[in-house]
Amino acid sequence: MLLKRFPYLTILASFAVVIAVLYSCRPKSEAPTAFEEASADTLSVRTAPDTAAIPNNEFGDLVRYGRELVLHTARYIGPDGMVGKYLGNKMNCTNCHLDAGTRPFGLNYFSSHGRYPQYRARENRILSLAERINNCIERPHNGKPLPLDSKEILAISCYIKWLGEGIPVEERVDGDEGLELRLPDAPLNLNNGRCVYHRECARCHGVHGEGKFLPDQSTYEYPPLWGMTSYQPGSSMFRIIKSARFIKANMPHDKATWDKPVLSDRDALDVAAFVNSQEHDRPEKKGLDYPNVETKPIDYPFGPYNDPFTEAQHKYGPYKPIIAYRKKHGLYVNY
Repeated sequence: MLLKRFPYLTILASFAVVIAVLYSCRPKSEAPTAFEEASADTLSVRTAPDTAAIPNNEFGDLVRYGRELVLHTARYIGPDGMVGKYLGNKMNCTNCHLDAGTRPFGLNYFSSHGRYPQYRARENRILSLAERINNCIERPHNGKPLPLDSKEILAISCYIKWLGEGIPVEERVDGDEGLELRLPDAPLNLNNGRCVYHRECARCHGVHGEGKFLPDQSTYEYPPLWGMTSYQPGSSMFRIIKSARFIKANMPHDKATWDKPVLSDRDALDVAAFVNSQEHDRPEKKGLDYPNVETKPIDYPFGPYNDPFTEAQHKYGPYKPIIAYRKKHGLYVNY
């Protein structure tokens, strides 16, 4: 009755709601992390080699084709692919391996060639580089594996080899993993993650995480973050700590850089938790991931585990008690 007689009260009430929401979503102040306290000059990150330096020979032809496949994966081997139909969605490798696998702290490929074959806990066996490429085709792309002797597998392998020229075998370089994060003492906050998502992420990835297609619908300008056309639960990005380390270094993409991140550690973790929360549908997880409990990462949210903590705590934290328990008992710690 009062609102009908005094319309300005409606405006004031709406304004109060907006203020309350903004207040609940306000960024949290944090002390700087060890990474933030260190000068960016202390890191000597590897940068992308000039593509003009790709040799003009048969190897170079495959390198160029491999780079094309990483940049335009859906065009070549997507659901409507011109070479074959292997992907279950229209995402591209570069959606996760940023700048065609060359961005520091953007899941780059620089040291990959020199580290394969290597043991992979997800499969609990030694994988070749070709098998690791197919691992991405099957999980993030929700697809079926390419033939191991295909031109496409060979081309991507050659491109990765070319990017890693000069890096010693088994060595890593600064920036070929995610940024280090301070893990909180409490469980992650999905409500804060939702606020961060709508404040920083929704304008590109969509209010409902659906992504944004190019005008011709051939692939994404910005990939979906959940839904049946996004990555599987078995993908690395489904692991919250691993995902947050990537997010902190690179998102929002139009503001953040690895040396000048926008999100706090806590906001990066909370938004990763929201994106990967149980309220969001995903394609069905294929296969048995991390079958060996001895080498299962602490942030993989499906049991069983060799510690007494629940699936919920492995997914949303707090993580410090898990780490402390595993270290105390001489167990594998990886995240």
